[in-house]
Order: sequence, then structure tokens, then C-alpha cells
Amino acid sequence: MRPPNPLAPARGGLSTRAKTAAATALALVAGGLLIASPAVDADPQPTFSADKAVARNCFAKPAGKVAGVASRNVESTETGLIRVRLDGGGDWDVAVFDAATGRAVAASSGFRSSELAEGFVTKGQKLTVQACRYAGNAKSVAYGIGFVGVAATPVAGTTQVVAVRTADRAAKRRLQALDLDLTEAATATTMEAVLHGDADVAKVRKAGFTYTVKIPDLRKRIAANRAADATYAAKQVTSALPSGRTTYRRLADYQYELKELARTHPWLVRPLTLSEKSVEGRTIDGVEITANAANVNDGKPVFFNMGVHHSREWPSGEHSIEWAYELVKNYKKNSRTSRLVNTTRTIVVPIVNPDGFTVSREAQPLGDFSKFDYEMKRKNCQTLDAPPADRVGVCAANPAGRTRGVDLNRNYGGFWGGPGASSNQASDTFRGSAPFSEPEVKAVRALIASRQVTNLITNHTYSNLVLRAPSILDTRPPLDEPLAKALGEKMASHNGYENQAGWQLYDTSGSTEDWSFWVTGGLGYTFEIGPTEFHPPYQTGVVDEYLGTGGAAGAGKGGNREAYYEMAESTANAAHHATVTGTAPKDWKLRVRKEFQTPTSPVIAPDGTTGDPILYTDVLETTLKAPGGTFNWALNPSTRPYVAGRFGRKPAGPPQATITLPNPAGQPAENTESNPLDGAYESIPFTIEAPPKVDNGTANVHIEWGNAATDWDLYIVNADGKIVGQSASFGDTDEDAALIDPLPGEYRAIVVNYDQVDGAPYDDWSGGNVTFKNPLPPLIGVKESWTLTCEKPNGQLVSVRQVIVDRGQKVDLGNACAKPARKQRATS
Repeated sequence: MRPPNPLAPARGGLSTRAKTAAATALALVAGGLLIASPAVDADPQPTFSADKAVARNCFAKPAGKVAGVASRNVESTETGLIRVRLDGGGDWDVAVFDAATGRAVAASSGFRSSELAEGFVTKGQKLTVQACRYAGNAKSVAYGIGFVGVAATPVAGTTQVVAVRTADRAAKRRLQALDLDLTEAATATTMEAVLHGDADVAKVRKAGFTYTVKIPDLRKRIAANRAADATYAAKQVTSALPSGRTTYRRLADYQYELKELARTHPWLVRPLTLSEKSVEGRTIDGVEITANAANVNDGKPVFFNMGVHHSREWPSGEHSIEWAYELVKNYKKNSRTSRLVNTTRTIVVPIVNPDGFTVSREAQPLGDFSKFDYEMKRKNCQTLDAPPADRVGVCAANPAGRTRGVDLNRNYGGFWGGPGASSNQASDTFRGSAPFSEPEVKAVRALIASRQVTNLITNHTYSNLVLRAPSILDTRPPLDEPLAKALGEKMASHNGYENQAGWQLYDTSGSTEDWSFWVTGGLGYTFEIGPTEFHPPYQTGVVDEYLGTGGAAGAGKGGNREAYYEMAESTANAAHHATVTGTAPKDWKLRVRKEFQTPTSPVIAPDGTTGDPILYTDVLETTLKAPGGTFNWALNPSTRPYVAGRFGRKPAGPPQATITLPNPAGQPAENTESNPLDGAYESIPFTIEAPPKVDNGTANVHIEWGNAATDWDLYIVNADGKIVGQSASFGDTDEDAALIDPLPGEYRAIVVNYDQVDGAPYDDWSGGNVTFKNPLPPLIGVKESWTLTCEKPNGQLVSVRQVIVDRGQKVDLGNACAKPARKQRATS
């Protein structure tokens, strides 16, 4: 038996596709980017052994010759990476230390013994590899040690963060098609992007876009952030966070703290390892928190809180794990916390993307944030969609650099393949080869499909947003829009974020909640944490944003801590999910199940053409272990939102008549200000009237001119002076700015002369008008049912029935294991 290959994904949990890529991991890359040395050990299989299990932090320090610890000394053969794998039973952890200083170089502390520790070393460095038997009966564990040489050439230019001027939906989609490193920050008139050097700057300018620089030198900003973190940690022994943490965690910190929470609070915290490993073979770990947590079939509603789909978004994992500490530390100390923990189940998975997070968090910066400066990595570590030359090498040192992989938040089935994701494997928003192609996404999908996740938050950075479905405008809001909007508003009242539908940021496809909500009915949201930066100083990005202190938008309002409490209250609120009640003998098993197909978006091909949607199959199946006597079982509605219909309203009157907008006399000066109201413009007032006289679902403001090289822009300003609509495209001869469900009141059309053609006659605008349409009426779909079965403890099937239950409804089954009555008794 050969030792585990430290340079390739672990055995088990990987597809044939992933194993094929792993087989090439030791190949050398032309040009000296990657030099892989063989594993330190050869046959026979090397093992670490310990007669006793001791729960300890393996990476805190070299432990020496003590119970539960085994170690060996090695010398690095490369300047680059050391990679150490463990593979076996029980729960073993591993750490690597600099032998001279005792400083931890790498570590891994997952719930099991499938560990991959990775860190940077120099050639000739003397190291101690330490394995710790944390728990379990396995007295030994197999290991492999290898080194990877790393060398890269920085690219020309400075990396900067810019706000690109994209003031209508067409411009936003055109910018997305450039495959730049787009952030999650956008306004009605801009989208922020990271420009990695001169080549990206040229690409933006060639496409005709203009931008405002937000961060002129990302290298300097990151260096300043690190200095701020060091100062804060030196001054603060503990923070006011539930954990008291003062610095960003590494993957081993997350892993160790999660299993310590489970070990020290076994009745309250259940360890959870998701069903799939990451591309490089790491487990994806979390915890479940509730009274008597081991009984996963207790019928309680579930709040799923997760982070780090995107590698560089470090605060998203910090906020998730602090919520776990919040519930555990305050249980039986705070009545609200105790009530919520007793009546709901919370699942916390802080790191969905452990490979990518490790690459980003452990990166040794080149200082240019080029594609070989891995701290800005966004995606996972998938290789199989790349050209063959880019499939070699480990994720932290490979020919594609940080651009390797799939954007996990574009890989879910919900509207996959549509706008707002890329088919280019080198793009930071690459959607993957198919919906759910990535193991990390499959793992989240399997967990949600097996539990009644009634509420979900997926945390990201940045832009101070609470986002809800839909993420594509053309899908129309779901019937649950009023509830979803109101719940988003409650959460936003604490963190100070903007509450909006995902499409209002810009269209995206394949996102987490746009799958989970539409196919399960669980209320799902994205939090975009913080106003700027993917991982700002810890004090501002984590402490202040979580607690609502300092300069956070939620200062004095409770921050994300109270926003999470609002979500937990929603989880406990029976009006926000469905409930089935009845009686069943003790320990008999009730099961609800649905199987169905859902189409993706029409799939946009690499050449820009659009093909047919792809059908994917979901199976939702959850069990309840009857407590004996009466049970209450929290479920998501039996009818999934995708087929239930779409939100709308019947018009209360005709649409308003068209309004003509006169062109004022004179010629306004050119205005290229980021805020168009800071420069010259023409202002034309108009009024939007109210029901019952008229009922306007949309109001569209239009202008036109003669020369496509001229550039007029159009904005709509309300009575408070706020821009509420805009259109600022170029290369055409008209602008159309739309308002959806506009509030009645006084408005102004702001017409901006952005650019006239030098030497050409003045090209004025004309044809100004405001046209109106009625709101779309509600679209009512079909009703679905759960198939509910009852089984004896020995598995014998006793009864089968169909159950239809809506959100906020309770269905009383009576004796759930008897032959069902012809009609169920339903109460609101």
C-alpha cells in the first residue's frame, strides 16, 4: 500500500472526473511555475501511532513526547509549499512547526482523519510534523509528506478596485461579459471590479467603459489592513465577540473550535460533516445546535447559516461561527436565546469552500495581486474545465493561478446558465460545466434536501446588502415576495444594509438561495457584509459588523448579531413555514418526500447564443422519529415556489396617459461626474398619479438623439432628491430609464450631456416622454403535495398519504399511521 499522495486529492468522496485530474498533479509545468518533489516517504506505508486519545489543540505548540501525540522531523526540499495528508479512522489532527521557533507553519483539524495541512516553507528549513489523536479508537493513521516548489513572475501594473460606470442593465451585462474580477458591490449606476494590472485596465477602456478608482493600490491597502489587525490584536486580549476572538481564523482554527464546541456541549451541539469532500479532499465541517442535538429527526424548523463560498471573503466565515458561539454561550443565560435554541435547530457551516479559503488565507503575497498572488482567489480548486496545460499542479501553485476553479455561487441549479455568470473557465464568475458539478455545492444541496431548512443565510462580502430571490429580474417575484421583503427589512433594520431582491444588484444565475428557495420554499437570503473590501481589518469587518459598533452601518442597531436573531425568530414562527401535526406510536418513523425536475435558465453558450434549458432532478426527503403521542413537525410548504406562481396584483385602474417631456432651451455643458447631480444637467418635472384614478406597474422615461457617437444620459429623481432610476449606455441613440411599481408623487427627469463629438454639430436630445403600463396580475401555478409514509421501527411500511400544506398553515393528520381520512383538517 502506497502512502497518501500529499500533492493530489484524497481517496474517497471524489468523482472519476476529479481522480483523473489528480493523476496529473505531479507533472511539471513549463517555465518553472511549479516544481513538485516526491513524497518524503516511500513504501511501506508510513503511519503515526498513539495508544491514547487526548482532546487537544494540535497546532498550538509542539507537544513533545506526551500521550496522544506522535511526530517526526523533516527538512524542506523546496522553497514553496509543504503538504501533509492524514488518512484513516477515528479523529486525528496534524500540524507542522518550524523546528527552530516552534511557529506553526500548517495545520488541519477536521472532525475525522481526512486531513490536508498546507503551508509555506523555505528550502532547507527544518520542520516538525506532529499528529494528534483527538478522539476515536484508531491507534494509528497513515500519512504522506511532500513539497512543492513555487515561482511566479508578477504582471505589469498596479491592482486597483474601481467603480465602473454601468448605469443600465444592458451596460451591466456587457461589463459582466468581459470576464473581469467583479465584486459583489454595485449601485444603480456602477459595478465594482478588481483590475489586476495594466491588461485589465486596457480591457475596460477598450470596451468604452469609464470608472472611478475606489482603492488605488490594493497591495498597500492590504498591507495597511494587516498592520491594523496586528495593532488591534496586540491591544485587545479579547474582543466583545461571543468567542472573544481578535484575529482572522485559519481553517484549522475553524475546525478545532467547531469540534470543541461539540465536545464540551454534547447535548447542545452535534458535529456535522457534509456528504462530499472538497476537490482537494478536505471535509466540509459544521455543527448543529439545539436542545438534544443528536436527535436530527426531531421535526424542528432549521436555520442554516453558512459562509465562504468565495475564498477571499473571510468575514463571512467569521460571522457564521460567531453565531454558533452566540447560541451556545447564551443558552440558559438569556431567555430569548434559550427559547430559540429549544424550539429550532441551527446549522452552521462557516467554510463551504475549504480549499479556496486555505489558498487565500495562507497566501504569501507577491505584492501585485496578479493571478499568481493567491490572496484574491475567489473560486474553488476545480481543474477539469481548464485546458490540459492548466490542469496540473496543486491549487496554491498552478499555471492558472488564482483563476483556477468554479465560482460556487454560480454553480447551483437555480436558473443556472443564465445571465450574470460566465461560461469562460478563466473567469472569476465561471459557472462550471453543469449545474451542481462541484462537490462543495453537491454537499450543500444534499444537506438542504435532507432537512427542512426553513430559513437560510449565505454570508458574503461586500456591499452592505440583504439580498433575496429572485436574482434575475425576468423570473418575476415569487408569491412569497411580501413576506420575504418584510423579513429582509427586519434584518436590515439591525445591520443597516440595503434590503433588495438579488436582481436589483445585477442579474446573477446559479446562486445559493435562487436554488434553495425556489425548490424547497425555505426563506433564503444573501448577506453582503461591510461597505468595502473582501477582508477589511478584523475590528471593522468582523467585530463592528457583527455587534453593530464603531463605524458599521448597523452601529447602535444590533448589527448582524441582531439580524441573525431576527432570522432565528422567523425560523421559530409557524406563520413562516408549514406545520404537520398528529399522533404516532413512539419511535415509529414518519417520512415526507418529493421528487421533481426543474429547468435551468436557457443556457447561454460561450459564443453568446442561447440554447435550451437543462432539466435537473431534486429529491427532498426528511424523516421524523415520533416522540410518542402528539407530534408537531415543521415543514417547508408542500408546493415549491417555482410552480406555485408569481407575485403580482390586479390593476386598480388604467395606466396613466403618456407624458411629453419638453427639452428646455439652451445647451448644458458636458458632465462626467460620478454623481451626475454634481454637474450640469437639464431638469424636466413630471407627476406619477395614484390609484384608483390610474395604476402604474411601470413608468418608462425615454429620450433620443441623432448621432450614436453622442452620449446623453438619463436619470430619474424623486421628490427627496434621490436618484431612483437611470439609463447611461453609450454607442446608441436613445436612453430608457424604468421604474417598477413607482410610488405616486413628483419626479424630475435629469438629462445629462455626457459627451458631444468634438468638431461635430451640437446633437441635442428630443422625443422625451414618460409611458406607463399596468402591473402584471398574479400568476397562479399548481399545488403540490408531500408524500407522507409511516413505518414501524423495523422498517415495515404502515401507511401512505398525500399531504398538501401551505406556508403558515397547520394540517392535523389525526393518527398519522392509520389509514388516512379522505380529507385533512386544516387550520390557519
